[in-house]
Amino acid sequence: MSVPTAAPRKPDALERDALAVLHPTFHGTDTPPAWLLRLLESGGMTGVGLFGRNVVSDEQVTGLTARLHAANPEVLIAIDEEGGDVTRLEVRTGSSVPGSLALGAVDDPDLTRAVAADIGRRLVARGVTLNWAPSADVNSNPDNPVIGSRSFGADPELVARHTVAYVEGLQSAGVAACVKHFPGHGDTDVDSHLAMPRIGVDRDTLTARELLPFRAAIAAGTRSVMSAHILVPALDPELPGTLSPAVLTDLLRAPVAEGGLGFDGVVVTDGMEMDAIAARWGVERGNVLAIAAGADAICVGGTPSDEAEVLRMRDALVAAVRSGELPEERLHDAAERVRALGRWTAARRAEALAEGDPAGGTGGTGADGGIGMTAARRAVRVSAPAGAPPFAPLTAPAHVLVLTPAANVAVGSETPWGLGPALARLLPGTTTDRRGRPADGTARGTAEEVLREAGDRRLVVVVRDVHRHAWMGETLAALVAARPDTAVVEMGVPQAPPTGALHIATHGAARVCAEAAAEVLTGSVPAAGGS
Repeated sequence: MSVPTAAPRKPDALERDALAVLHPTFHGTDTPPAWLLRLLESGGMTGVGLFGRNVVSDEQVTGLTARLHAANPEVLIAIDEEGGDVTRLEVRTGSSVPGSLALGAVDDPDLTRAVAADIGRRLVARGVTLNWAPSADVNSNPDNPVIGSRSFGADPELVARHTVAYVEGLQSAGVAACVKHFPGHGDTDVDSHLAMPRIGVDRDTLTARELLPFRAAIAAGTRSVMSAHILVPALDPELPGTLSPAVLTDLLRAPVAEGGLGFDGVVVTDGMEMDAIAARWGVERGNVLAIAAGADAICVGGTPSDEAEVLRMRDALVAAVRSGELPEERLHDAAERVRALGRWTAARRAEALAEGDPAGGTGGTGADGGIGMTAARRAVRVSAPAGAPPFAPLTAPAHVLVLTPAANVAVGSETPWGLGPALARLLPGTTTDRRGRPADGTARGTAEEVLREAGDRRLVVVVRDVHRHAWMGETLAALVAARPDTAVVEMGVPQAPPTGALHIATHGAARVCAEAAAEVLTGSVPAAGGS
């Protein structure tokens, strides 16, 4: 005789609050895991994150999120869809809108607002309700390995006005913005996915530079802010922002009259599995410290969670409350903030779907290209270094060399970038050679090999943040010396002096940025910018 299986125990109020603040990610593209649907439906969980591993097509994502909404109509479904280099919806093709650096280069807040609204409409149509964007980081350190073209630029006022425009555009479409990475990740030379960055400037510099865009975004009504795993001794000499009450409560939450930023929305952590946190505190312990410090939603983004991990994190929060380490009121307040955001996004999504185009935004490619292509064209800047030979537009198949640095974790290695496919569409027969850092770290022999492969075809060299990679600069210099008619396309931060017969700065590596550069190289469309 079989023994009846006991029904799962219904979680109590404390456990529901603990689950409410946990926003894990998962494996799968068609059906979310049964445990996740169960916790969303009856366990108190309020949110989940999507990454490129969950994306196959627009239709597939729409079906996937429909299952999550069915389990919990007020679920927060979050994604990293910054546009430009960081895209999840277009992870296999490259983004149809340029990223923040391109928009900052144009410096037209109305354009930024329109691009963000386009992203928002596409997210709403796919069932996404929270976008972990935009980056409000001021890219004051050109050697920054993780922000770079994800920032609107190095000028705090410029970053502030475009952060505001992005927030307004995104939220006008019914998607909550999440301004990141507080208190500012721009002046770092370490990637917090890999280690603990440190910003050693004084409080006055932080106020005038790092905090300015966040103040502006909060005043503009951003619904959430993401914390950074960075150590800022001027604010807290021991704990990184995500774990620091001085950063999240005494600065971000404190009233403006008391020197704070007065933020009353949801504070989301950056991925708690990142080494800046996990390597020292571990995910469960870091999760408790973050909520105690003032965070409301715990993101575990880079690696998919399973039920066991989520329950360990829940139990760590419950144990901290029962031991007196974490005030129950703090956990409940965090859970209530997250639930309120879920109600807001559910209402705004319903309104947007009732009013808008069910297909979502227009993106951009092809002859007219939509808002994305318009923005990419306007962001292109073309220069001819002094003494360079006149550049004749390409009219025959060319040879494209793409010098490829290692991708940072935020951008990922799945998303294609470069110029070859875009140029080959205009000049069939164009070939592409991709090369990474040579094993010996030098350019020895690379230039000769490339020149042999190019033969008598015109040479186009594509670089990305050439100022940060000595091997890349050496290879480029050798090729330009041998072939002065070489065209150079910089698809990262254009920090190095222009070189080549023609130098094109796209301010990002989105697919539309490549298409805009290909148009300039072939004379199909005149460049929008110039220097």
